[in-house]
Amino acid sequence: TMGLLAAFLISALLVRPVSLVKHSLKYFFTETPGAQSIPEFVAVAFVDEVQIGDSNSVREAKPKKDWIKFFEDHPQDLEWYRFQSNEIHQFLKATIETLRRRLNHTEGVHILQRMSGCEWDDETGEINGYDQYGYGGVDFLAFDSQTLTWIAPKPQAVITKMRWDSHKPGLESTKNFIAHQCPEFLKEYLQYGRSFLQTTVFPSVSLIQKTSSSPVSCHATGFYPDRAVMFWRKDGEEIHEGVDPGESLPNNDGTFQMSIDLNVSSVTPEDWQRYDCVFHLSGMNEDMITKLDKTVIRTNREKPADTVTFISAAVVVLTLTIVTGVAFVAYKKKKGEKSESPDDGSEQSERLNPQS
Repeated sequence: TMGLLAAFLISALLVRPVSLVKHSLKYFFTETPGAQSIPEFVAVAFVDEVQIGDSNSVREAKPKKDWIKFFEDHPQDLEWYRFQSNEIHQFLKATIETLRRRLNHTEGVHILQRMSGCEWDDETGEINGYDQYGYGGVDFLAFDSQTLTWIAPKPQAVITKMRWDSHKPGLESTKNFIAHQCPEFLKEYLQYGRSFLQTTVFPSVSLIQKTSSSPVSCHATGFYPDRAVMFWRKDGEEIHEGVDPGESLPNNDGTFQMSIDLNVSSVTPEDWQRYDCVFHLSGMNEDMITKLDKTVIRTNREKPADTVTFISAAVVVLTLTIVTGVAFVAYKKKKGEKSESPDDGSEQSERLNPQS
C-alpha cells in the first residue's frame, strides 16, 4: 500500500528534507486460507515505512517502481525475497491448519500473521530487532533475543513455545537475522534510496460536503510519506464526538490521501468559526490548519480544481484488511498473547525467520 513518487508535479508542492535518526526495515506476512476476497498469502517489505516490494500467493515477489533498478542490480536480493516468501507461505499455511485443529477452529476464516524486522539509530548505532506472530487478531508469540526464547503469556501458546525453544539452530538463525542480516539489508537499502526516502511532500487540503446536511470532510491528498495524522478541533482542543476518522489510502502516483469527517448537524452557524481541521505530517515544522468555513466548502455539485484520485474498491478492501490485520503486532513489540503453533513446530522452526 505504500509506493514512491514516480511522475508528480513537485514544482507545485513544497518539498523539504526530513532528518531521520531511526530507520527501520519491516517484513509483514499474512496468511488467510479460505478467504474469497483477498489472496491467501501476502508479504510486504517496508523501509522507513515506505513499501519497497510485495508478493502474494498468485504472484512472485515484485519490487515497487523506484526499487526496480536496485533489484535489477542486486538479483540475489530479489531471489532471496522470493525464496523466503515461498518458504514462509508454506510454513504459515501448515501452522494455521495445526492451530485450527488444536483450538477447534473448524469454521470461518482465520488469520495468522508475522512481523519481523529491525530498527537502527544512525546516531548511536543502536539496533533493535523483533520477530512476532499473531493469530486471530491477537498476539501469539514474540522472540526474546536476549534469552533466545519465545515469549508466550497465554496458556494456549505454551506448547508451541516449548517446541520452538527446543530447536536451537532455529533460535540462533532468528537472532542472527534480526541482529545482523536485517541491519545490513537496511543500511544497503538506505544507501540506495536516501534521496527519495527522506523527502516530505505537503498535501493540498480541502473541505468537502456532499449536501448541506452531510458531514463536512476535511480531505488531504498528495502527501508523502505515509506518516500523518488528522483531527478536528474546537476552540483549539481536539474533539472526538461527532468525528469519523478515515484511513490513509494510496494515490496512483505514490502519494497518499486521508480524510476525517465532522458531523455539523448540531453546530450552529455562529459556532462554525470555533472549529478547524489539523493535518500533521512527520517532518513538517508546522501543522496545516483549515478553518471550518462554508465559503470554501466544495460540494458534489462542483468539480474540484485538483481532482482527487481514488483507488478501486478492491484495492481498498485489500489494503485495509492487511493494514488492520498487522497493526496489532507493530505496536506491541514486546508482548506475546498467542494461540498455538504446528505439531511439527520443532522440525520447521528453522523456517520461522525470513533469512534461510
